[in-house]
Amino acid sequence: MITLRLPDDESEALRRRSELEGRSMQDVAREAVREYVETHSRVELLDQVLDQELPRYVEALARLGE
Repeated sequence: MITLRLPDDESEALRRRSELEGRSMQDVAREAVREYVETHSRVELLDQVLDQELPRYVEALARLGE
C-alpha cells in the first residue's frame, strides 16, 4: 500500500476524469498505473529481444538495405 501525493492540478484532473467515467479516483489511478507498467514492460521486453537477436542478422539486414 502506498500514499500518492499529487499536485493540485493533477489531483483536479484525476477528479474530473473519475467523475466523467463514474469511477472512483482510486480506480482511475490504479488503471493508469497498470497501463503504464504493462506498456513499459512490453517495450523493455522488445528492446531486450532486439538487443539479443539483431546482432545475428546484421549482415543480412545490411544487404537488404542496399
